[in-house]
Amino acid sequence: MPYWRLFYHLVWATKDREPSIDEVAARVVEESIRASCDEPGIRLHAIGIMPDHVHVAVSLPPRIALASFIGQMKGRATHEVNGSDQGPNRGPFAWQNEYGALSFGERALPDVIAYVRNQPERHAANRIWLALEQTADDKA
Repeated sequence: MPYWRLFYHLVWATKDREPSIDEVAARVVEESIRASCDEPGIRLHAIGIMPDHVHVAVSLPPRIALASFIGQMKGRATHEVNGSDQGPNRGPFAWQNEYGALSFGERALPDVIAYVRNQPERHAANRIWLALEQTADDKA
């Protein structure tokens, strides 16, 4: 088994950055992300959910392709929200096509976890780290 220490901060947004993740949908999204991370070797460190985007701090073994993993999380969450009676009232739930992925060192892990977990407070106080909020769709 290889030795690895890979840490990622992932962020993706709802379609058109619509605030379509209410409290009920947030629970469904969080449960689906946790289920996607329930595989040997994956270490979920934190989840932060806002009405228009999601943050995840995770460690992935090198055998898992990052893009495939993100696609799985987004797809599963979409399926779960749209398949539940708890989905948004504005029609089908969807994500932007793209995402943001940043790697970071183990020493930064506590700071990234705190950032991800404290999303509502950080956004309310406008104390966001711009690099951790961007998706490719946002930069276009």
